[in-house]
Amino acid sequence: MSLNIRRVQYFYATVKDQPGEGYRILADLAAGEVNLLAFSAVPMGPAHTQLVLFPENADQLVRTASKAGWILTEPHDALLVHGDDQLGALADIHSRLFNAKVNVYASNGVTDGKGSFGYILYVRPEEFETAAQALGV
Repeated sequence: MSLNIRRVQYFYATVKDQPGEGYRILADLAAGEVNLLAFSAVPMGPAHTQLVLFPENADQLVRTASKAGWILTEPHDALLVHGDDQLGALADIHSRLFNAKVNVYASNGVTDGKGSFGYILYVRPEEFETAAQALGV
């Protein structure tokens, strides 16, 4: 099974939940030439959405966000996995973390429908280095 695991940073931004807001933000990111490795949007109550942005270049995201007037959190660390989509691929990753006594408190994944997958692992800051070592990063 082929895996590519890397350390990534992510930022949170909270925006109004209204039509066109996602488009505006994505257009600002494109104009700022911010390449996203991953992106998530989660409702935060009835009027707001929390964006989770995983930029390829954190400095570029911070500059673009500042120019657009967004408020970003400080960067957080996560692990981004790309691999061949095989039965048990995620179990193998979680087995390594379990053996290292690392708790995964959140994760997101998707397949491309063509034999590959992407997976984001969130671990507590105090366990991040242990998790990275367990996964050979």
